[in-house]
Amino acid sequence: MNMLPPSLHDLFDGVFTDIQQVSEALVPQLMLREVGTVTHVSTGIAHVSGLPGIGFEEMLVFPGGMLGIAFNVDVNEIGVVLLGDYAQLHAGDEVSRTGRVMDVGVGEELLGRVIDPLGRPLDEAGSMRLSQRLPIERTATAIMDRAPVVAPLQTGIKVIDALIPVGRGQRELILGDRQTGKTSIAIDTIVNQRGLGVICVYCAIGQRGSAVAKVVSMLRDQGALEYTVVVVSEGNDPPGLTYIAPYAATSIAEYFMEAGRDVLIVYDDLTHHARAYRELSLLLRRPPGREAFPGDIFYIHSRLLERATHLCTELGGGSLTALPIIETEAQDMSAYIPTNLISITDGQIYLSPSLYELGVLPAVDVGKSVSRVGGKAQHAAYRVVAGDLKLAYAQFEELEIFTRFGARLDADTQKIIDYGRRIRACLRQAELAPVSVPAQITLLLALVEGFFDPVPLEQMVDAERTLCAAALVIPAAVVDRLDKADHLSAEDHAAIVEIARRALAHFMPQPDSKTVT
Repeated sequence: MNMLPPSLHDLFDGVFTDIQQVSEALVPQLMLREVGTVTHVSTGIAHVSGLPGIGFEEMLVFPGGMLGIAFNVDVNEIGVVLLGDYAQLHAGDEVSRTGRVMDVGVGEELLGRVIDPLGRPLDEAGSMRLSQRLPIERTATAIMDRAPVVAPLQTGIKVIDALIPVGRGQRELILGDRQTGKTSIAIDTIVNQRGLGVICVYCAIGQRGSAVAKVVSMLRDQGALEYTVVVVSEGNDPPGLTYIAPYAATSIAEYFMEAGRDVLIVYDDLTHHARAYRELSLLLRRPPGREAFPGDIFYIHSRLLERATHLCTELGGGSLTALPIIETEAQDMSAYIPTNLISITDGQIYLSPSLYELGVLPAVDVGKSVSRVGGKAQHAAYRVVAGDLKLAYAQFEELEIFTRFGARLDADTQKIIDYGRRIRACLRQAELAPVSVPAQITLLLALVEGFFDPVPLEQMVDAERTLCAAALVIPAAVVDRLDKADHLSAEDHAAIVEIARRALAHFMPQPDSKTVT
């Protein structure tokens, strides 16, 4: 019989002694765990029995790690919204409670990433280690903890910044028919935040994968992805993921807002969100109402958009600006979901298919668009140069109808129409071409002062380009006062007018020179 060396014999004795001490110190603990059973599986939902202590909206775990949310908590059965591929789920499978509600990871590492509503990365940048998590459903900020909306959120789009201003902490609805440029306005606004210190969250709700890939590519090409978080639920995802997507995106945005930063969130679009919730409600046999939507369809959007606000100074002074998008059918703004969103938000930007077909881009219908915050969240210079612009443009749109019938117009009416056409030409703007504040002020001042009146309409694009280039030479002190001063001084007004006059001098008709003999 081989004998171990004394050194190894002592080592094994020490290991055995340690194991014996640990086993003697170990006290087994019995823990109660509620386990339920799947009784029925349908498209995106499941019915579960055997969980008497379950709470409303508590998260459940199914086989394979798939998650679900308890939606209907009845006496004998629970209706669960599934958040994953339910094809492998069968009746009789076990379900366990988690004791917590649905949450999402938050942190600085999310910037520049593309994730799903559960926080899982969809890009190829690797996994993330997020130490903090927030519930996707959170109570909106109390009224006493909010501050007035006074700072502008510059979109870089002339017609919006001048006539329909958006403030930091505001909720401005974007609505219109299909293919009228709703997403383009939101993307242009995100691109314009480069260098302004605004964090952006783009939430794609039930969108096609190709459309989302195009948006992400545009943001990356414009250098905007580095300060943007993209939350995606695709059209072929379960309706449960589509339903929780905007709430998860809002919790991510609130993390940055509570850190004292300004945040912009885009919901693209809430039409798909409402339809996903209708589908889930009908599958769970909740009573249908108007257009088969459940009775609480207003509440799911109001509790979402009420989370957008401007925090008071004691809470850091951060802000969350929301740009929800909604799709109308046949220009019907009075449909059920559009009217709900119009009543919840602080104004709307309506995109007209008629203007889009005419090539007037962005196709913003100024007459049907409004900002209920108005000039309170606008630079003082805009209030000076764009105060009467909306009224003049509305008068032009009414009178323009008569020109289509060949009616004879008097001189005053013709002057209003000519001025309105130049307003429309000045407000036209290409996609992904944001205009800075000094350039917008210079352009609007030149318009109000009548410098564009002698310029032929076919030369308006060249004249605008020349004017925007001339705005780059505005002194830095004047530019700083445009951003911070509470009024436009006479000196600054005169300086900008002089720059505009010189820039457009060669577009003015020159008087004929006569030779004297």
